[in-house]
This record gives sequence, C-alpha cells and structure tokens, in this order.
Amino acid sequence: MNPTVTTRGLEDVVASPSSICYIDGNRGILAYRGYDIHDLAERSTFEETAYLLWFGKLPTAGELAGLKQQLREASPLPKAALELLAGLQASAPQALPMDKLRTLVSALGLFDAEERDMSREANVRKSIRLLAQTATLVAALDRTRKGKPVVAPDNGLSLAANFLYMLNGAKPSATAERAFDIALILHADHEFNASTFAARVTAATLSDIYSAVTSAIGALKGPLHGGANEAVINLLLKVGDNDPIAYVQDLIAKKVKIPGFGHRVYHTEDPRATHLRQMSRELCQAAGLGKLYDHSHQIEEYIKSEKKLNPNVDFYSASAYYAMGISPDLYTSIFAVSRMSGWTAHVLEQYADNRLIRPRAEYIGPDVPQSYVPVEKR
Repeated sequence: MNPTVTTRGLEDVVASPSSICYIDGNRGILAYRGYDIHDLAERSTFEETAYLLWFGKLPTAGELAGLKQQLREASPLPKAALELLAGLQASAPQALPMDKLRTLVSALGLFDAEERDMSREANVRKSIRLLAQTATLVAALDRTRKGKPVVAPDNGLSLAANFLYMLNGAKPSATAERAFDIALILHADHEFNASTFAARVTAATLSDIYSAVTSAIGALKGPLHGGANEAVINLLLKVGDNDPIAYVQDLIAKKVKIPGFGHRVYHTEDPRATHLRQMSRELCQAAGLGKLYDHSHQIEEYIKSEKKLNPNVDFYSASAYYAMGISPDLYTSIFAVSRMSGWTAHVLEQYADNRLIRPRAEYIGPDVPQSYVPVEKR
C-alpha cells in the first residue's frame, strides 16, 4: 500500500503510545508520568525524577535510598574508559565534547558484562550505569581537555552536586546544587523529540541500549536540537556592553534567527523556561553577572513584543550554566547527562511493547519505469 499523506518532519504525527511524558503545547503543560513539571521542579530531586521515569511511580524512601546507592556505586568509570578518554585527548585534541561523548558512551557498552542481556532487569541496571557514568564522563572529558586531573566521584554527594564537584574540583554551594538539580529535572524528558525518537528507532530493531543512546547523542549533537543554548550564550557574550536590543535588531535585519525562542510543540511559554528564568536571575546575581541576566530579560521582552515568540528551555539555561562556571561548548553534553534518564526510560518502554519503526516516503523522483540505456550509448 502506498502512503497517501505526507507530513514533513513528522510534525504532529503520533508515532506510538507512551506513558512517560505528556505535553499540551497550547496550555504550556509538561508532565512526567502524570506529575506536572512545576511540582517536580519545586519539590522533587533529580534522582527521584529518574526513578519516576524508569519505574512509573515515585519511590518510597527506601527505594530512593537504594537508587542513590546504585548510582553512587556505578559512577566510577571503567579503567579502560579513562584510558580511551586519555587517548582521544592525545590523538584528537580538537574534538568537541559531544564528539568525545558520542564515542565514549558507545564504548561503555564494550566494558559492560551485561551488554547482551536484554532482560528488563538487566536493562534497568544498564540505565542506572549509563546515567551515573555519563555524568562522570562529561566532567572528566572537560577536565582532561583543560589539562586538569580527573576528579573521582564523591559518594556522599547527590548526582547534581557530584557532577559540579567533579567538573570544578570543589563542592558546590547549596544554591548551585539545587539550581543544577532543577535543571536536570527540567531537561530529563520531552516526549518524542529528535534524540528520543532516534533512540526508540534504534531500540525497535532490538539493538542494545548502548547503541540506542548513542543514536540519541548523535541526534542531540545537532544545532537544531541540543546545541541551541550554546548559541544563546554566544549571542549574549557578543552583546557584551552594547545595547542588547540594538544588537538583536541588527541580527533580525540581516535575517539571522535569534536562538532560544519558539518551539515546535509549545504555542505559549515553555513551562521549563519559567523555572530557568528565575534560576538565571539568582545565579547571575550571585556570580556578579547581573548584566547577563538583564540583557537576557530585555531580549526576551523585545522578541515577545516584536515576534510574538516565547523563550524555550534553551534561552535561560544558557546564562544559568554560564553563571555556574560551565564552558559554553559543554552545554549540550550536560543536556545529555539529564536526558539519559529519559532516553533510557523510552528504550525500556520500546522494548516492552516493540514494533519495528519503519515509516514510508512520498516518492517524488522520475516516472516509473525509466528506460535503461546501455552505458556505451549514454
């Protein structure tokens, strides 16, 4: 049967049922397993949210303590992974963090004794290891490229605090820890976005979970997906001490798209931006970067007024991460740390009720059949 309806970019096409994430773009609602993102951001922790995504319910105190212990035990990297990281830095020092992360996460599968065990139980354990070790990897690859020693994880810290500790070599303030924890919650999942869908397509072939999340990382690496907040901070830094509105007006006159605004799904404010705006204000003020937030806010108001576009998750996460001392080209890798929880939850769901994902294309080539002409007569 030939396809009869073509939807470019699969916009608004429902590809599969899912119980993980709910989005109402008209009302600005985002929920994980039925829990509103505002409630989770204000009251939950990232570890609790990851448990919710994987198991479909909020954990008891004992279950949460057990998951935290599993994450702590899984966070150290295999020796072979550290050696590979050192080798990549020596042989490809120009490689960007996401290039290295894509290779290193794929390699983690080689060092996992359970890689070929496709049971639900084994894949949950692999999901926990992937989340914990991705956080360690991102911090380690950033320090390695800067000529700094790799910092071993501290088992007494939360995942958010531990990441900042391994990244900066010092334990974060309570404000920075909580802000980063909220950022991880906000980025944990977002339904069938490009990277999650890529992971599910790979999982649908019954390939292993490491292959699935490597596909996701490849999709996230693209500037139209995970790289937007890096583009935002680069814009803000170029503004410098200049008038941000005049700077943006000049870009718009040159037909340059302003990053961090608009969304394929949301037609009102992205609910994640609500929390990130407040987070950016607090962190920038604490870091003596008040002007960075002020410029962000002025640009937001101008774009909303002139273009009727709302900021998305990337716009204020850019200045928030910068105020935490995070290098801009590491932003997408940090996105991957958080989204690893959502990717693996979707892979688990795909495995549980699998059907090969194989869409059709609308053929727009030459008429069929064409007459074949021998090469000597062409």
